Amino acid sequence: MTCILALETATDACSVALYRNGDILERFEPGARRQTERILPLVDELLADAGVTLAAVDALAFGHGPGAFTGVRVATSVAQGLAFARDLPVAGVSTLAACALAAFDRYPHRPRVLAAFDARMGELYLGAYQCGPDGVEPLLADGLFHPDAVPALDGDDWLLAGSGVVYREQIGARVRLAEVDADVAPRAGAVARLALPMVEQGRTVPAEQAQPVYLRDRVVN
Repeated sequence: MTCILALETATDACSVALYRNGDILERFEPGARRQTERILPLVDELLADAGVTLAAVDALAFGHGPGAFTGVRVATSVAQGLAFARDLPVAGVSTLAACALAAFDRYPHRPRVLAAFDARMGELYLGAYQCGPDGVEPLLADGLFHPDAVPALDGDDWLLAGSGVVYREQIGARVRLAEVDADVAPRAGAVARLALPMVEQGRTVPAEQAQPVYLRDRVVN
């Protein structure tokens, strides 16, 4: 039996989730951008609702980015702090992959997902994934792109999900889009599901080695 506590704060939303024995309990607050003040209370509320303590958790998982710099830092630091407290292993999960899986949950007839976040400065974070009930397979590695330089992808059945939809016209000139949803956000429940095979296979790191993935050196939130 595996118990994973997952955190996701890399976008405007804030969410935490607990994976336990195949079930997921999640708390999700959309659009608040109050991650710094809300993440630990949400963790406490979640564990209390589940009737467990941090001592019962086997591993920590967090959305390691890319995303808003402040949000990515919040998830990283909180995951490190909680993991240090109990000497727990940590799994970092792509926030774009979590967004793709959340999009597939909403549109199960669209397994090919282009997850995209507005990175500001006229750029976007983007990754392409083949999604299924058991996880995602990267088809295009997460990257930072100018909207006019998004790699061309085969097929005409792509779902574009995330705040990067603001560049749908430029993306649509390179990739044939079947559906678009700007409201899909990465969720901690998806982070937990993606972390499960990493935890079970020992592909984790100690707390001090848990690192964010920014894809850009300049700070923009």
